[in-house]
Formats: sequence, structure tokens, C-alpha cells
Amino acid sequence: MKSCLAAVALLFAAGAAVADTTAFVNVNVIPMTSEQVLPNVTVIVEDGSIEAIGGVADTPVPRHARVVDGTDRYLMPGLAEMHGHVPGASSDSLDRVLALFLANGVTTVRGMLGQPSHLDLRSAIANGETLGPRLFTSGPSFNGRSVDGTEQAGRMVREQAEAGYDFLKIHPGLSDEEFKAIADTANEVGIPFAGHVPADVGVPMALDAGIATIDHLDGYMEALVPADVDPSGGYGGFFGVLLAGVAEVSRIESIARSTAAAKVWNVPTEALFEHVLSPIEPEVMANWPEMQYMPAETVEQWRESKAEIRAEIARQPELAERAIALRRELIATLHEAGAGLLLGSDSPQIFNVPGFAVHHELRYLVDAGLTPYEALRTGTVNPAVYFGHAGRFGTVTEGVEADLVLLDDNPLEDIASTRRIHGVMVRGRWMDRRELDRTLERWRTHRPLPDL
Repeated sequence: MKSCLAAVALLFAAGAAVADTTAFVNVNVIPMTSEQVLPNVTVIVEDGSIEAIGGVADTPVPRHARVVDGTDRYLMPGLAEMHGHVPGASSDSLDRVLALFLANGVTTVRGMLGQPSHLDLRSAIANGETLGPRLFTSGPSFNGRSVDGTEQAGRMVREQAEAGYDFLKIHPGLSDEEFKAIADTANEVGIPFAGHVPADVGVPMALDAGIATIDHLDGYMEALVPADVDPSGGYGGFFGVLLAGVAEVSRIESIARSTAAAKVWNVPTEALFEHVLSPIEPEVMANWPEMQYMPAETVEQWRESKAEIRAEIARQPELAERAIALRRELIATLHEAGAGLLLGSDSPQIFNVPGFAVHHELRYLVDAGLTPYEALRTGTVNPAVYFGHAGRFGTVTEGVEADLVLLDDNPLEDIASTRRIHGVMVRGRWMDRRELDRTLERWRTHRPLPDL
């Protein structure tokens, strides 16, 4: 594995490898098995797993353990970024992205734009050679440029399944015949396919085909438009924003019920949508504190991208507001219908910095009507269930892998408390606030301009 992949592990070595046993003493535990707080308990972590949870008086602390004072703090499972983009092994930004995820309590990432080097990276993380979030990776994208016909589509599916990727990534540009060939072959060989809903396909066909997740709520705005209405000449703009004026709220419940019946999960990436279409000026967003951890040229590209997309609706600014309201209603209705939601922000992407962006996403889910507990489940319990690993991670219970975040305040009362991180543990490796601050300082690339 390229030496840069070990940079994060080396950075955290002093704080992560001192003891194989850690005791969180007198801590408030948010187990995520139900909406409750277990006050004043001790949690023993040994060899990367939670060994014991019990009352302070009843749970002895091993003599050799590292002791973390949990008084007035809250211990919850680590978060999952279910729509992240992980750089390749040769990228100069890989170790920075991994570090930013961990510094924000992200201990699992579903990589949505995979490449062969991610297979080795996945193994290196799993084996402890590289410190980073648990990685599930797609293969290279299936899209209108990479796929040329149904025969090639089927062959690509088999090749990626044999290579050992966790799932297939679907992008726009596929014909309905190509999409069907991908779906049929994927279902035959037993590999999930997930991502976008191509324009020629549409949400109903994607649901029938067995898509694992629909990301960005892609295709749903189109599904809310009556079949005999096409006001845009076939172009819906950024995830259907130009269709918001004719989309019908009354259609949301039906499509949500269909999604639940098909057992298809959604990764809304609402942070991406609302960051792009919000009335906040791009110059203001470019000076958000987390932007200092991205290259200045990247932030400038994001500023230009937002300005370009906003220009598309400059003559109809009310469309952005209505599109956001429709999407929030859709998120709430999907949840109420029992269609699973997964936490994902699409980072790094327009004004979505790795790690920091999931905290924005949690806030947007609460804004859409979920309770803080329900929002937290999308990034803890739900990803474990989705991957078939319930009982392996996603809760604070005995026997699970110790992916944990220690917070200074209770996120069940205020979802913004997920940002107030005192320390992070990834599979038993503890990183305290001082170590996290040193990490962030190392990856600071520039300082935003002061607010005017």
C-alpha cells in the first residue's frame, strides 16, 4: 500500500495505540437501540470491541486500561457517510479526506465512485494497516459513456462482482435497456446496484428492478409531475428543480408507499441540494470555517458551480424554495411510510466538506421533520441494517465493534450537538480532542476571509 495511505495511521499513532483496553467511566450512553440515555455508566472496550457496559459501581475497570472521563458527556455510535467520494490510493488528498471523516466522528463510509485501488484500501483499513473509516466501495461507474449496449453492461457487472466490489454505482446516461441488463445481471450474480435513476428509467422502473438505494432523491421530482406535463423540454435542471412548479404534493404519498413496498432505501444528500439552491451567497459559504480544510481552488470551483446552477433559475427564484419544500415533504413521507433513509451528504462536493457535511445533513433531516433520534438512526443503526451487519456496528451494545463518538452535549435534545466532539474511537483506537485538533491543524490548507 502506498506510503501516503499510512499517513493518517502515523498521525494518530500516539493517541491510538497506547492501550488495547479503554474504559469510558461515568458516561451517559446513547445506545441507539431505543430513544433513551443510560446515565452514569462505564463502558469497557477491549481489542476493538465493546466488552462490557454497566453501572459505575458494578463494572470494574481493568488495571491496564486507558481511562476516559465521561462525566457529563454522551457516548454514541460513530456515524456513517453513506454517499462519500474517496480519492484513489495515488491521490494527494486521500489521507486528508480520511482524517477529516474521522475527526468528525465518521467511522463508516460507502464510497460511491470506486476504483481498483479502493479494494486494497478497504483491506488495509480492515486489517488495521491504515486508519480510516470502515469502507464499502462501489466499482467504477456505469454511465452513458462507460456502457455501450446491453452485452457490455452485463459483462461489466460480472467483472465487478468477480473483482470483489461491494456494489455497483449507477450514473445518468444509461438507456432503459442497458439499465435492465445491469439490474438483471446484478440480481443474478448477487451484487447490489445503487445511485442515480437515469432519465430513461424513472423511479417506478428502478424500484421494480430492485435498486438498492436511490441517491439524491434522483428521479422523484419527475415522478411527482403529471405524465402529460413537460414544461422544461425534457430538462429538469439540478435534480428536477425546474419541475418544482408543476410537481404535485398529492403524488408524494403514493411514490413513498411504492418505495417502502419495494424495500428500496434512499440517501437524500439534502445537504448537497440545499447548499446549492439556498439563498445564501456562495461567497458567504466559501468562508464557512470548514472550508479551510479544502484547497482554495476547490472552494472557488464550488463557488462558481453554485453561481452557475442558481443562474438557471434566476428568473424563477421561487422554484428553489418550492423544490426544497417538496424534498423535505418527500423525506418525511418516505420515513413515515417505512422506506429506509440513510445518512449521506455527497462529499467532497459543492460546499460539502468530508465529515463536516454529515452534520449539515443531520440538521436538514431534522428540518424535514425527523426527530433527532430518527435522524441519528439514519447514520448509525440503519447503515448496519442496510449492509446486513446489525450487531456488528451502529449501536453502543456489548459485542459490537467499538466505533464511538464522545460528545459534550446530548444530540437527542439538539442535533447540533453531534458537532461538539470530545473524542472519536474507531474499532477501539481512541483519538481525544487534542489529537483531533492537531489533525485538523495539519490539514488546514488556507484560512477563510473574515466576515465583512
